[in-house]
Amino acid sequence: MTELSTKPYLIRAIYEWCADAGFTPYIGVHVDQNTRVPVEYVKNGEIVLSIGMQATRDLTIGNDLVQFSARFGGVSREIAVPIYAIASIFARENGKGMYFEPELPPLASASTLHAGVPQLAPQPALQAVPSRALVAAPATSSTTAPTPSTEGADGNEKITVASFAAISSEARDAQSNTDAGDNNKASGAEDGASKKPKGPPRGKLRVIK
Repeated sequence: MTELSTKPYLIRAIYEWCADAGFTPYIGVHVDQNTRVPVEYVKNGEIVLSIGMQATRDLTIGNDLVQFSARFGGVSREIAVPIYAIASIFARENGKGMYFEPELPPLASASTLHAGVPQLAPQPALQAVPSRALVAAPATSSTTAPTPSTEGADGNEKITVASFAAISSEARDAQSNTDAGDNNKASGAEDGASKKPKGPPRGKLRVIK
């Protein structure tokens, strides 16, 4: 259960004391976005308001809000002051009363103030490209170079620029060795064909009578 603040009860007590003693109660207000007061009378973010019976109409001192109607420059204005924004309540005649420590708006008011502020979209997160997409086996090579272990400590495959260059170099060397082997085989076949022994030369036939 939320603990009730003593501040509104103290404000009502000082107000009743002023009324019984014939004093005029004043309140000092820290003006913010939640206060509804005549801004033309605000100085340095503060305003002093009379809440006496002769100066106000329909005065209500609640646990969260002080509301009343008052005339400013001959024009009736509706006033609404949150309890947390009241810095003091005192008698105009002698200055006696109560003065409060500055307070922050409650969480409900803070969330209401930020309700209309647009939220930024989250930035897209970078993703690692799998190593299988980076390394592809040569299409024309019959020999595949051994792939070094790229498994990290977490069990996932990892690859660096150096290992990728080494794999590409070994693949090119394997391709070159395969092409050289094929050329050697073709050259050996031609040499074998040229060194094939020939039969004895044919002489002239003699006719025996």
